[in-house]
Parts: sequence; structure tokens; C-alpha cells
Amino acid sequence: MTQTASSTRTTLDRIEAIGRKIPDPVVIFIFLLGFCLVLTALIGGIQFETLGRDGGLETYTIKNMLAPENVRWMFDNAILANWLAYGNGVLGVILVVMLGVGIAEHSGLLTAVIKSLGTRLSDRMLAPAVIFLGIMSSMTTDAGYLVLIPLAGLLYAGVGKNPLIGMAAAFAGVSAGFSANLLPATPVDVIVGVNAQAFAEAQGVPFETADGQPLKPATMHYWFILASTFMLVGVGAWVTQRFVQPRLERQEYQLPESIDLSDFHLKPEEQQGLKAAGVALLVTLLALVALSMGPLAPYTNEAGREVTPYLDNIILLIAILFAAVGLAFGYRTGRFQNLGDVVQAMVKQMNTLGYIMVLTFFSYNFLGLLRYSDLGTYITYLGASALSGAGLEGFPILLILGFVLATALINLFVGGLVSKWMLLGPIFVPMLYQVNPQMTPDLVAAAYRVADSCTNIITPMMGYAGVILAFMRKYQPKLTIGEMILMMVPYSFAFLLAWSLLLIGFFTFGIPLGF
Repeated sequence: MTQTASSTRTTLDRIEAIGRKIPDPVVIFIFLLGFCLVLTALIGGIQFETLGRDGGLETYTIKNMLAPENVRWMFDNAILANWLAYGNGVLGVILVVMLGVGIAEHSGLLTAVIKSLGTRLSDRMLAPAVIFLGIMSSMTTDAGYLVLIPLAGLLYAGVGKNPLIGMAAAFAGVSAGFSANLLPATPVDVIVGVNAQAFAEAQGVPFETADGQPLKPATMHYWFILASTFMLVGVGAWVTQRFVQPRLERQEYQLPESIDLSDFHLKPEEQQGLKAAGVALLVTLLALVALSMGPLAPYTNEAGREVTPYLDNIILLIAILFAAVGLAFGYRTGRFQNLGDVVQAMVKQMNTLGYIMVLTFFSYNFLGLLRYSDLGTYITYLGASALSGAGLEGFPILLILGFVLATALINLFVGGLVSKWMLLGPIFVPMLYQVNPQMTPDLVAAAYRVADSCTNIITPMMGYAGVILAFMRKYQPKLTIGEMILMMVPYSFAFLLAWSLLLIGFFTFGIPLGF
């Protein structure tokens, strides 16, 4: 080993040792909850103003959460609003998906699928395939986190590799590559685009490109996100093979008792089960399509907005799909003899979610406190103010990079694409345009999307960080949040650098971001 390689290995060992000392996420959130309570008592009453969506100033006042009325609010909302109903019921979504996945997993279907895939994908194609699927999963909202990441672990386990390699690659694609896609007008495109138009028009900023072409909110980034998809797959695969896989290959892991990959060849009953599952998949897909064209078909509500029930319920539909194919496979192979066996499969899956229940209670209550006290808004306000005072009027590329870095930093402490965009967008869409007319609404929004995605995977504040840690602990029970973050750091830095350069390339050469 060369001196340089030895020095690098020593540095990584030291960082890994520090990572092991980072407390469990539950402990982190308990500490943060207490810290923020004290902090709001010290700075409670501070007022600040930000631009609202309508162009007017909105005044915020940090609440003292130790005041009697706010203590009552914490107790009144701790169980229902701040935990069970957080994020429109994220916890319920997790549990429902796990029911469907539990049936598929304990029927033996997932193991059989992994065996089949493992014989068809070369080692070099595993990482690109997993990252690509992760990026594309953004159109199904949370499904990538709850379905693809565990499946990626099984896929790698099936070919005799550390499952954490596949889970890390999938996590990078799902979360760090969240804003990329091959399809136009995804939910993210619509949310970012429609609000960018509102932010611009409220301040008299023309909603058009630098050469005066009007922008379409849902497709104003399409060429950029299309190019981003291929770029991120390449970068992510390189990071996996160059940094993540060599490090994780040296670590030991264990397989859960429900997964038996000792025999990597499909047995006759498994082949028959896969055929039955294929039929069930086709029938269930046809049924779901019928639902999407019937009771769950799009419609226009009283406010004149289009509602898409089949997309709003995509997680439940995916759970139904997993349950259906799992049932077909389980009964055909004899793993399920009766409905009692199916119930036991769901119960076994739920038995693995105890940690998630504990974690989400404290993390969601902490995030609820940030929102209610306006402390989270204040953190965003401070970051925005720091960037606005940088004095970079004549340097548009530095403005882009400054906004990207500020948003990426804020994202480490305040999660949620929509919430941050609603806070940062009204400030920076008009402000950066006024500083330099080349900073058009589509360019600012694209910079936001890059920054909001790349650092998702290296912060415990991301809503699914603890969930992913729980998935990984199935194979490496002593894994810490610090070790998981260290695992994802190469992806975060590489994506942030490459994606920022891609955006600057589009800007420098005058390539349209979309149509």
C-alpha cells in the first residue's frame, strides 16, 4: 500500500470512528427537542419578516415553547397531530406499505425475484440499475424509500454482496437524485413550477426565459432534469464502485432469518410461483388501471384545480400490488396454506418496526415544534439573509453557486422540499432577478431543486433517515446514524458538484432548461 493510500485509509478510519460516536437518532432528537425548548425560551419574541407568496411582507414571531399555552399545545398535539398525522400521515403510509411488502417478503417472492435478477444483471450493471430506479421512483413520492431501498438490499444479498451497498446506491438515487426524472410534469415539477410563477408575478418579475420566451411551470426544467438523470446515474455508479463498494465489502453483515439465499438457483416450485405471481401482477395492474380510470380518475374540484386520486393514493395501490403478487406466489409454492399464514407474515413484518415507532415519535414531535414555534422559519430566514448580503451582483455564476450552497446547508437542518421552497422562493426568485436579470425564475428554481436534493442523504433531519437506518440494521444491527451518513457523504458531494456544474453548463452555453 502506498503512503498516499495509507494516509487516506487512516483518515477514513478516523472519520468512521467519529461516526460511531454519534448518538442514536432517537437520542439526537430527544436532545434537539430539549435544546430547542430552551432556545425558544431565550429568543422567544424575536420578530422577522419574509416575503409571502402574494408579494407582501409576512411577520413571524418566535414562540417561547415553555410558556404555559405552548406547553399545553405540545401535550395536546404530541400523539395525534405531531406524530400520527405528521406529514399527512407519513407513519401510516410506512405501516401500510410494510403490510404489503411483508406478505411479499415472507411468501418467499422477493427472494425468488432476487435470485432471478441476480443471474441476469452483471456486477457492473447492478449499481446503475439501482440508482436509475431510485431516481425514477420520485414520481411515486415515498415508494422509493419504502420499497426500492429494501429491495436493493435483497438484490445485493442475492449475488453475495453486502446488502448495504445496494441500499446506499438506492438511497442516493431516491433521495439525492430526487429532482431528476425522464418524465415531464412530475408532481415535483408542478409544485416547484407553479409556485415559482406565483413568486415571480407577485413581484412583477416576468415569468419567462432570459431571451423573453414564456415559461410553462410543469415543463420549464424538462431538458435539465432529463440530462440530470443520465448524469446522476453515471456519477452515482462511479461513486458506488470507487468509494462505497470497496469499503463495505470489508464489513460483515447478516441475513434475516426470513431470507434464505444459500441456494441461488430457482427451484421448480419457485418457478411456478413466479408464473403465478406474474399472472397476479397482470390482473392486479389491470384492476388498478380500471380504478385510475374510474373511481380514482382525475377530476376538477370546486376551486378549479385538477385532483388526481390515483396519484394521491399511489402508496396504497403499491401495497395492494405487493400483497396480490405475494399471495399468488405464497399459495402456489405452498408457503401460505391459509389466511392465518398471511396474517402471520404481516405480523412478522410489523414486529420489525418497533424502532421506527420510537424514532418517529420523537423526530416528528421535534419537527412539529420547529414548525409551530417558527424556529425552523427563522433558520431559513438567517440563511437567506446571509446569501442576500454577499454582494455578488455582477457574478451570475457565483449567485447560482451561492444560492445552491446556502440551500444545501439549510437543507441539513430544515427538511421538506415544499416548505423550504415556500420560504426561500418568495425571497430569492424576485431578489436574484433584481440583482441580475439573467437570474430568471426557472434558473433560480432549478438551482433550488439541485441543492434541496443532494444533502437529503447526509442529515438525520430528513424524514426517512431513521427509517432507512432501521432497514439497514436488518443486515448490520450495530450500524449507527453516523456510519450511515459517512456512507452517503461521497454521493452527496459528488452529486452536488456534478449537478451544479451541469446547471452552470446549461446557463453558460444558453441551453434551454425546458420547454
